[in-house]
Amino acid sequence: MSNFTGSSGFMLLTKSKKYLFTDFRYIERAKNTIKKGIEIVDTTKMWKNVKELKENWQRILRRHRITTLGVEETNMTLFNFKKIKKISPKIKFKDCSGKIEKLREIKSKQEISHTQKSQSINEKVFAEIKKIVQKRKPITELDLAWKIKELGHKFGADDISFTPIIAFGENSAIPHHSPTTRKLKKTDVVLIDMGMKYKGYCSDMSRTILPAKPTEKQREIYNLVLETQTHAIKNVKPGMTGKAADNLSRKIINKAGYKEQYGHAGGHGIGLDIHESPAISEKYTKTLKTNTIITIEPGIYLPGEFGVRIEDMVLIGKSKNKNLTKAKK
Repeated sequence: MSNFTGSSGFMLLTKSKKYLFTDFRYIERAKNTIKKGIEIVDTTKMWKNVKELKENWQRILRRHRITTLGVEETNMTLFNFKKIKKISPKIKFKDCSGKIEKLREIKSKQEISHTQKSQSINEKVFAEIKKIVQKRKPITELDLAWKIKELGHKFGADDISFTPIIAFGENSAIPHHSPTTRKLKKTDVVLIDMGMKYKGYCSDMSRTILPAKPTEKQREIYNLVLETQTHAIKNVKPGMTGKAADNLSRKIINKAGYKEQYGHAGGHGIGLDIHESPAISEKYTKTLKTNTIITIEPGIYLPGEFGVRIEDMVLIGKSKNKNLTKAKK
């Protein structure tokens, strides 16, 4: 809503004006980065002086004749809600969670361009990581995760979009495994889930690398996941519910007898946040829109053995989808 990138602040949106409330640490940053037409309110002294905060806040409420305030319950802490409620007598509060996120679902040309660039950097990094894995030297999961961060910086990323998931061997059966000192072995299946940020926009990609001589079971599971992912990318379309999109992969995996080994959602929206609306999930009954960027990421996980996940980012088009992920599978 504002382009504000500070870690402390909140916005008040009215029919005629927008306000950004933040403190001394971020005032200059806000002046240089936020969109035009937004009034900055310095809260540095206000939070120390409850009376001053109350007077300034209520002055704005009266100016706009506000009687009802929408709050994002999914983001506001109970502590902050109590503070706002205390200085807002006679004001009704209403949950407006999801309304801003809904606006963010459909991406502009610039947002799509930034996301493509983010993924381009991500793939450059992965290409180098893949070379390291294929050498099969005893590097640790933590070493590889750190290398991803270093290479991301080298290739022009602002940051990583989340802590990389690096899982060797039996750890690959843990969908969101945290990297450890576990060393790479020649016979390990390697699951890598990684993403970069470029101009604030996230990328997200998962690849599973099999050993040089995979077992029959490893080949079977890998090919099954690849088949389901390919089918979903080809057939997801605008107007389809997130539940129906999720089922494109899930029905194939279920039919193959691995229902209990696929326990997470089939994908998610992506943009300024790594997980955004919409969801590709059995619980998401809203429809997908054109120019939405989603991930398609089916997986099968066999505890104590190995897991396979393959994830691409897909731009939903009117007549044809565009896979923003070019890295080989």
